[in-house]
Amino acid sequence: MNFFLIDDDADDRELFEITLKDVNPSCTCITAKNGEDAIRILNAQPDLIPDFIFLDLNMPLMDGRTCLIELRKHPKFQKVPIIIFTTSNHPRDIEDTKKLGASHYLIKPSSLKTLKEILSTLLQDGVFTYRLN
Repeated sequence: MNFFLIDDDADDRELFEITLKDVNPSCTCITAKNGEDAIRILNAQPDLIPDFIFLDLNMPLMDGRTCLIELRKHPKFQKVPIIIFTTSNHPRDIEDTKKLGASHYLIKPSSLKTLKEILSTLLQDGVFTYRLN
């Protein structure tokens, strides 16, 4: 499976990649540091269609909302689950991103153990079914 993580925080990108490899070493993770970087990467690789896109909201240059809009404009990404992956728990952010086409909204977990559980469930089920309690 191919994951695409779009997040401006280098530590968050590294932890996500390490945790994903720990859960399943055969998975690949492509990363981008902001929305502009993500669009550039995807345009440069027209055959690249990630199985899942994890998208942070608060990033420089092109934020997560704008990136989400741009991704949903392309037919090849219409069926790709785009999971908002952010620290914001503001109800307005959740509502707005769902309206813009986000598949799910996930507040970044505070522990690697929880992130590992989320990714394990995702890989086991092949769909995003993880629910926060």
